[in-house]
Amino acid sequence: MRQSKFSFPIFLLFFTFFFGNTFAQQTNNPLLATDYQLQREWVDSIYNQMSLEEKVGQLFMVDAYSNQSKALTDKVKELIEKHHVGGVIFSKGGPLRQAKLNNEFQEVSKVPLLVGMDAEWGLAMRLDSTFAFPWNMTLGAIRDPKLVEEAGAAIAKHSKRIGVHLNFAPVVDINTNPDNPIIGNRSFGEDRDNVTAKALAFMKGMQRENVLSSAKHFPGHGDTSSDSHKTLPTVGFSKGRLDSIELYPYRRLIEEGLSSVMVGHLNVPGLEQNQNLPSSISKTIVTDLLKNELDFHGLIITDALNMKGASNHSAPGEIDLAAFLAGNDILLISEDVPKASQRLIDAYSAGLITEERLKHSVRKILFAKYKVGLNHYKPLRESYLYGELNSITNDVLEHKLMENALTVIKNDRAVIPVKDLEKRKIAYVHFGDDDGTPFLDQLNRYTKVDRVEADQLGDLLEELENYNLVVLGYHKSNASPWSSYKFTNKELVWLYEIARKNRVILNVFTRPYALLDLETNRNFEGILMAYQNSPVAQEKAAQLVFGAIEAKGRLPVSAGKEFPEGTGFRTKNLNRLAYGLPESVGMNSYKLSKIDSLITVAIEKKMAPGMQVLIARKGKVVYERNAGYHTYEKERPVSENDVYDIASLTKILGTLPLVMELVDQDELDLNTLLSEMLPDFRNSNKEKINLQQMLSHYARLKPWIPFHRQTFDPATKGPSFAYYRNEEEPGFNTRVAEDLYIRNDLRDSIIQVIRESDLQSKLEYRYSDLPYYLLKDFLENIYGTSLDYLTKDHFYNSLGANYTTYLPLNHFPKEQIVPTENDKLWRKQLLQGYVHDEGAALMGGIGGHAGIFSNANDVAKIMQMYLNGGSYGGKEYFSKETVDKFNTCYYCDNDVRRGVGFDKPQLEKYGPTCGCVSMESFGHSGFTGTLTWADPEEEIVYVFLSNRIHPSAENRKLIREGIRTKIQEVIYEAIDQ
Repeated sequence: MRQSKFSFPIFLLFFTFFFGNTFAQQTNNPLLATDYQLQREWVDSIYNQMSLEEKVGQLFMVDAYSNQSKALTDKVKELIEKHHVGGVIFSKGGPLRQAKLNNEFQEVSKVPLLVGMDAEWGLAMRLDSTFAFPWNMTLGAIRDPKLVEEAGAAIAKHSKRIGVHLNFAPVVDINTNPDNPIIGNRSFGEDRDNVTAKALAFMKGMQRENVLSSAKHFPGHGDTSSDSHKTLPTVGFSKGRLDSIELYPYRRLIEEGLSSVMVGHLNVPGLEQNQNLPSSISKTIVTDLLKNELDFHGLIITDALNMKGASNHSAPGEIDLAAFLAGNDILLISEDVPKASQRLIDAYSAGLITEERLKHSVRKILFAKYKVGLNHYKPLRESYLYGELNSITNDVLEHKLMENALTVIKNDRAVIPVKDLEKRKIAYVHFGDDDGTPFLDQLNRYTKVDRVEADQLGDLLEELENYNLVVLGYHKSNASPWSSYKFTNKELVWLYEIARKNRVILNVFTRPYALLDLETNRNFEGILMAYQNSPVAQEKAAQLVFGAIEAKGRLPVSAGKEFPEGTGFRTKNLNRLAYGLPESVGMNSYKLSKIDSLITVAIEKKMAPGMQVLIARKGKVVYERNAGYHTYEKERPVSENDVYDIASLTKILGTLPLVMELVDQDELDLNTLLSEMLPDFRNSNKEKINLQQMLSHYARLKPWIPFHRQTFDPATKGPSFAYYRNEEEPGFNTRVAEDLYIRNDLRDSIIQVIRESDLQSKLEYRYSDLPYYLLKDFLENIYGTSLDYLTKDHFYNSLGANYTTYLPLNHFPKEQIVPTENDKLWRKQLLQGYVHDEGAALMGGIGGHAGIFSNANDVAKIMQMYLNGGSYGGKEYFSKETVDKFNTCYYCDNDVRRGVGFDKPQLEKYGPTCGCVSMESFGHSGFTGTLTWADPEEEIVYVFLSNRIHPSAENRKLIREGIRTKIQEVIYEAIDQ
């Protein structure tokens, strides 16, 4: 800022010590600083040295755009230098450009400029590359005002960072007219108490960050059907009605220290007798009502004087004078500052404006400048601006706000949240003219949801006959709060017909008024109001539909007779995985980002062609990365829906839960003997081995038997014709790989070989696959069906684990399945869709120890089910006591770290984990380059899937470098609380 010509006389220090000031004694004055003695001294020192022109200049706040030409911004500088304007209101542009202009403008101003901005939902209301918080209508749906206060505080922090001292917010208009063309989503709602509570919270949030608030549009723009930017709207109510509704928020906010009020351009015959006199130039409204009756001592600011609601009434200069005489302190966006300034000077000279009147407003403006720190003005720091305006804290707050705003307004037969996924076949139908991809993608994280569409209604209805639940998404533009929200006539017809013939959940991603056009909602089982079509709103809505989060919001406005303001049903949390940000569960995004570097190193050093990594904490997925490619040829990038051969993770994700279920049902216990499960093992050397021993790998069983080698031709060292055929034929129906079938009776031979195998000479920990061959045989015998069917029927279908399966080629396109080894010895092919493990391959791809393919999201669901104590999605699969029973190290004293089926942390220095997990944690790793781990103490689920054995199982770089455990270490380092 240019060196001020105004000095600060020392004698004033003594003067203020002895003399009071009525201005400073007004305890309800919101412009007073805590050090008001020094504040007054600064104000007086500046004011007393001003010329008349400089005093008048302080009354003007001119508009500036950081996206305009230098010629136009130079005109603003000219107004600052020649006409001494006191403030600038920034409009469209970008943050860095505005910061530079701000510094330039302040540099040429003798007195620091008061900088204002319309940032009702954040700087994004005016600036690109900045953050947009939810509209006020969305905030109005939130029950807890403290969350709205946090929104106000966040916006204030952004405002301060970019040099804005006055945010023209909150809007306190009570939107009782659904057809209001300009307020709508900018209002907190139609109920005066709700609007007041949310506006008050928003105001407190801003002012605690020392940014001035401005309630608008006085005396109330909510019940109008026209836009004051284009004409003069009429608010045709009695003073009694206005006092009880429109003015109510102002009274409460003024009592709580409201900084400023923006006066709208409105025709209010109930308050002003002069017909069509804009409220902004009505002394009755501004002085008599606002200043005197409501006892308001903050800044009074006109709405923009270039708006037609004002400019149509009087010429430039005259409208400014009228506004000042009415009692306004700041004249916003005058159409002609030089002419208006001269008109006010002439009025002063003629005695129409007194010195006392001028002094009153100018000193208020100076008091405000001191309060926001302009007595110690410093230029804006331009470095790191984008990063600081778009930090992760914004996203965390947006997620929290949207979660709390979502409102279920109809829920017949508790259709929300969706339960019993195994019984559901779900279709998604898109309505509206905006994108619904985030919603559909998120729905598909919970179960299979098909997008169904057709050009003709009849065709669509016929297609929907294949489904028993239809999720409708009505998506309208989220570009601005004024975007169109109405259904087309065609959409209404289609909606009625779909709802008439189907079980339907309607999700509305726009303002609630859209429902006013529905003639009936009788056939809609569920209606969810999401208010906006932002990606976050869509993702949270999908999570709510499936019970990962609860519905908490209430309608801020009426959406028809059946949905009055305040409607909102609470829904149940089904303990399904939610999706969000690390900070929401006490983790640090920056620290977690180190995982990205580890993944990059792993891929660059060819430890694996690609991988999926997922981290969840406290029931919420907070990190997901699908990195690299299926192969080193880099033809297909890894996506979240690709499935990996998870190898030995099959043990704890397939076989073990089936065994746990039987223990929970008292059909088995940990002391059940192998000979009791498989009678053929009576009189064998294994008949006394019990379930606990063999699943703890403490039963003297051989670690591995190479069954497949017994099927080789001794001469060719390849598959023997005695065991294999290249085409399926009677007796050879078990498919091992592409164009390779094995004898059907080999399975029985494998079990017999295990029965007759020797035991280890010493009882000690020895990891073995053999128990899972036996458990597969046991489970399939007692149920009379395959392990493939059992895992789906008992677990995967109801969990929504639709990407988890044996025999993936029966369910997915080949290109969706990540290949493993190029087997040059036995199967003579690249294994893609066929299990890598030789023993599981001999069993047709369905092994108790290997054979399952899955993606990271599905693995996390099963591990979260364990963390939940055996329940997920509202269903209890087994009790917590059963989970604890299996997650116990029974032989730790014998140097056996294992639980029953689960791997556990190492007992000494080396082992399967980073050494930083709790002893309560559990998981498993897989030969193909997989790992999953869960920690009840920190409520963490970690999933790592890769194909490190592509193209050769000899590649052990991933193991040697310990990438999986290094990532696990970063996870624990990232825990802040």
